[in-house]
Amino acid sequence: MRRVLSAAAVAILAVGLAACGADPLAEQYRAGDNKGFIAANGFQTQEIAPDQRGEAVDFAGTLDNGSPVSSADFAGQVLVVNFWYATCGPCIIEAPRLEQAFQTFEGQDVEFLGINTYDQPATALAFARDNGVSYPSAMAVGDAELKLAFAEKTPINATPTTLVLDRQGRVAARVIGELPEASILEAMVRTVLAESA
Repeated sequence: MRRVLSAAAVAILAVGLAACGADPLAEQYRAGDNKGFIAANGFQTQEIAPDQRGEAVDFAGTLDNGSPVSSADFAGQVLVVNFWYATCGPCIIEAPRLEQAFQTFEGQDVEFLGINTYDQPATALAFARDNGVSYPSAMAVGDAELKLAFAEKTPINATPTTLVLDRQGRVAARVIGELPEASILEAMVRTVLAESA
């Protein structure tokens, strides 16, 4: 029995290590347009052409630190919005990748905003501290209007979901599911940034 368990553990480890190699999702994304790309694990990307984007997302809410926030605060900037909550496994895994992308665009016309869909502010702040997330999150657990503002413009029923809003506040791209690599989001943001450069 011990030999069977040992063999199973070795097999699981081998599969796990194989997954740590070059990221095929990122390579597939870079190789083509990947409109509506869906991976086996449910990860999906979608980019929306400027002439096919809907109305701007008009939202208002309260940040994890108690400060007010609204879409007007990001006027003229590209905004990355990530829907998450603290006990969401994929949210924990992707947090450093989102932070990496956030740092990549420091000093440019790009902002990041989390939308916490489940937790209280203390939990959200603890998550940010423990996972090295330096951009703020708005609290949606008791704010149906904040959730509705986005839900009216784009599907957000999966967590995590990450949106890229263009300078006019319209949804230009989305990532549904765990972001497998920061460079995928960075490429999306660069595309939207270049539209208005």
